[in-house]
Amino acid sequence: MGCLALNASYEPLTILPVERALRLVFDRKAEVLEADDARVFRSERERVAAPLVIRLKRFVHVPRRFRRQVTNTFLFARDGYRCQYCGRHKGQLRGREFLTRDHVLPISRGGLNTWDNVATACSGCNNRKASHLPEEIGMHLLHRPTEPNYVELVWAVRRVTAVQAKYIAMFYGEEVLAALLKHTDEDHAHSQAHAHDHARHLTLVD
Repeated sequence: MGCLALNASYEPLTILPVERALRLVFDRKAEVLEADDARVFRSERERVAAPLVIRLKRFVHVPRRFRRQVTNTFLFARDGYRCQYCGRHKGQLRGREFLTRDHVLPISRGGLNTWDNVATACSGCNNRKASHLPEEIGMHLLHRPTEPNYVELVWAVRRVTAVQAKYIAMFYGEEVLAALLKHTDEDHAHSQAHAHDHARHLTLVD
């Protein structure tokens, strides 16, 4: 489990490896706000519990330009890791199927790589759609593509503890926290169901 790093303003920045967080603490560049007393690290001069949340002592300016870029990581999170045509979650894909980025209006027909023109599609649906518009071959989107709430997505693709989630809620509000926990819960539920189905299949084979 990593450590949540907060800016001096208490804005959640990222999840760091614990070793990196400790280096910032030992170098007096950050302070520990929450720690796991069951895990202890030692330096030459002190003994420190594994940090769960640290706060930088000096404010760091973080550019936000990257947030408008379409990436598969954020796209899949926006769509709940679910094909927007057949509705299957990534945990329900079989064999060599995988999630892909589909351009609703194909690039070959003038479509752009923008949030309102991309949707998550399983490889099967993407191959079927090819260079057509969905309605041309009887396919329909589950949801109209829109530009996402980046704050929700940035944290939806990370694993956080209940203690760390508290600080995200303190800065961004309960609505964002609820959204990221929804992503996490859905992903966990589908992963558990997939693991159960896999175990059941192995039992039947044996």
